[in-house]
Amino acid sequence: MFSGVFLESIIKRAIDCKKVEINLVNFRDFTEDPHNKVDDTPYGGGAGMVLSCQPIFDCVESLKKEDSKVILLTPSGKPYKQNIAYDLSKEKHLIIICGHYEGFDERICSICDMEISIGDYVLTGGEIPAMVMVDSIVRLMPGVINEQSHMDDSFGKQDLLDYPTYTKPSVFRGMEVPKILLSGDHKKIEEYRYQESLKKTKERRPDLLENK
Repeated sequence: MFSGVFLESIIKRAIDCKKVEINLVNFRDFTEDPHNKVDDTPYGGGAGMVLSCQPIFDCVESLKKEDSKVILLTPSGKPYKQNIAYDLSKEKHLIIICGHYEGFDERICSICDMEISIGDYVLTGGEIPAMVMVDSIVRLMPGVINEQSHMDDSFGKQDLLDYPTYTKPSVFRGMEVPKILLSGDHKKIEEYRYQESLKKTKERRPDLLENK
């Protein structure tokens, strides 16, 4: 599942340039169960299977270093935001645990530093959320992309949506590029872009402005 994402585009270039190292570890390789199981039925009854402590504890303990941060992907985790991605991009070693099935044995939380959710919906497992996190973190690491590119992103330093952008031609099917962008006046362009970011955020994501 991961190879298609990690062997393309910015992540692949970051790996090739040794800006980041990504290792995929299957915690099934650590199970002591004779049938290679990593899950079992939930105590108290209920549908689905629950991931067991032993293989995940042993897997994480085999990987953990002094500077590791262990992250558990779970629907009950802290909502994932751009500021978290920035903070994680400064860490030396991340261990991201991808769940599956019905969920984790709650005791697995005891070996984790953070629990994260990428949204209020349910997926089959934690693989896709892990890909989302890795993509958002790697692009913020020094030397991976131009720093200005991610400073101006939506949810960046001003916590606003990105301003509208345009390219050639200046007129397409009667729709014109705003004349201010063709003026060459960089100070006015900067102010225009800020106002447009503010306007778009008010219209589409007013929740981002609630604490401002």
